[in-house]
Amino acid sequence: MKKLLLIGLTSLVAISGKSQVQGLNITGNIESIFQYLNEDSLIGAGQPPEKGLLNTYMNTFITYKNFKAGMRVESYLPRIQGYPNRFDGTGIGMRYIGYENDFVDVTLGSFYEQFGSGMALRVYEDRALGYDNFLDGARIIVRPLKGLALKGVYGYQRLSFEQGRIVHSDGIVRGFDGEFNFNSAFKKLNDKKLDVTIGGSFVSKYQKDNEDALILPENVGLYGGRAKLRYGKFTLDGEYIIKGQDPSVDNGYIYNYGHAALINFGFSQKGLGIILSAKSVDNMSYRSDRTKELTDVFINYLPAMNKTHTYNLVASIYPYATQPVGEIAYQAEVLYTIKKGSKLGGKYGTSINANFSTAYKPMQHTNNINPLDSSRVMYEGRVFDQSDSLFWRDINVSIYKKFSKSFNLNVSYFNIVLNNDVAKVTDDANGILNTHIGVIEAGYKINKNHSIRAELQGLFINDVERETAPGVIEKVTNDKGNWVTLLIEYNVSPHWFFSIMDQYNYGNPKPELRAHYPYVSMGYIREATRITVGYGRQREGLFCVGGICRFVPASNGLTFSFTQSF
Repeated sequence: MKKLLLIGLTSLVAISGKSQVQGLNITGNIESIFQYLNEDSLIGAGQPPEKGLLNTYMNTFITYKNFKAGMRVESYLPRIQGYPNRFDGTGIGMRYIGYENDFVDVTLGSFYEQFGSGMALRVYEDRALGYDNFLDGARIIVRPLKGLALKGVYGYQRLSFEQGRIVHSDGIVRGFDGEFNFNSAFKKLNDKKLDVTIGGSFVSKYQKDNEDALILPENVGLYGGRAKLRYGKFTLDGEYIIKGQDPSVDNGYIYNYGHAALINFGFSQKGLGIILSAKSVDNMSYRSDRTKELTDVFINYLPAMNKTHTYNLVASIYPYATQPVGEIAYQAEVLYTIKKGSKLGGKYGTSINANFSTAYKPMQHTNNINPLDSSRVMYEGRVFDQSDSLFWRDINVSIYKKFSKSFNLNVSYFNIVLNNDVAKVTDDANGILNTHIGVIEAGYKINKNHSIRAELQGLFINDVERETAPGVIEKVTNDKGNWVTLLIEYNVSPHWFFSIMDQYNYGNPKPELRAHYPYVSMGYIREATRITVGYGRQREGLFCVGGICRFVPASNGLTFSFTQSF
């Protein structure tokens, strides 16, 4: 298949180079990141033997009338720090061919797909995380009537990329999904204010039982349904999934069933937006290989129930990763804009964004469980039945105000509480970490082409009581103590940007470790080309997107990146 794909792509590119072929469209992008690293004993940064590290990707997508094909070439020489250690070499990391019209869409090779919210199946790529769990096999989508879409998928998941070749997971994944929109299907409902969509999914995985001590189910199914209602300014959607017995490394090889429930409510009108969400998850780790850990070969995705933060100290010091073995989580967010011309709104209006999210451990009922029962069903889990064991809590509010055409200000406060015994982010603390973070962000437009933006951030962590000597209890600094970050950006539109940032751990209980993490960067943008160069220190920690995290080690050195779209 790889040879056929290469021949097809080469032929189409050659045709497009000689003449303008009607119906032929070629698009793609290139991304390259190079690092040259130095040793820095103060922050624990080492220098790799190669000194230089390189990740490069190039996607090419071709459509010709109803036909489509694509491929991605990847190169890790070697991989930049923080990416899976199984990524190395140069080769084709993704490839597919297919055919599509209004009725059917067929893809052979590598493909990405999502059923509903993703709790049944989501295969996708996030390059920033080094995450790619696509399916290699076949996918078919059929639209037999207006408003009805039927999907079927079958294939092996990508596990890693070794010596320039795709390595698959041991298990095979099969799935079917259907979604029906009443308003599109029935003319009488086309113009109605109430819009109704329903859907259902079934996913199954197969992995051979190679365990001598246990009898493991080789086929594990997952199924569920969903509905989405929209009426005027209101939206309401929900999904419920049940997973069969799936003993794995994640759950300690128990035979409990799993469940996941998700509910979202929204209201939106001019000047006001409200979102309320709730999620109940128990024993929902679902991988195509029961022996894998961390972020490897997840078949499903459990939507994060906490806001995605972008400020440096908020996003990188104490992030929270979704707990697939179980969590009950809630989120509420309100966005309100005070009208222009009012006393509080001023000439340009004032925006207030308030957000609250929390997650708890589910209650595990053992009253009706026989500890001598050989079935290895260890407890009973119920939907939205939570314990008092807190995993996470985030309370934050931001106020944005534009004072003139040139000057704006954004002031934010965050109170983040994290249970480090569950969602571990540091080895220097135990139990609950309680932090208060303040951010002041200001922007000033100097003239038509020049602007400047600055951020001042401070993170303050609670002290804890510890026994410093037999019978002596004292308050001591928790974890690495307090932090402060200063960032200044200067933009020269439309091409240039410059920035300098310093993250300072001034509150570290060990004075010799009160390190600065300076980082300077500059970049150039021209149409679809972007070049960035940066130099400085990078603190070790977790980098998280949507509740999925990867560990990034400390580093000191040069980073060069290049992106190009075509």
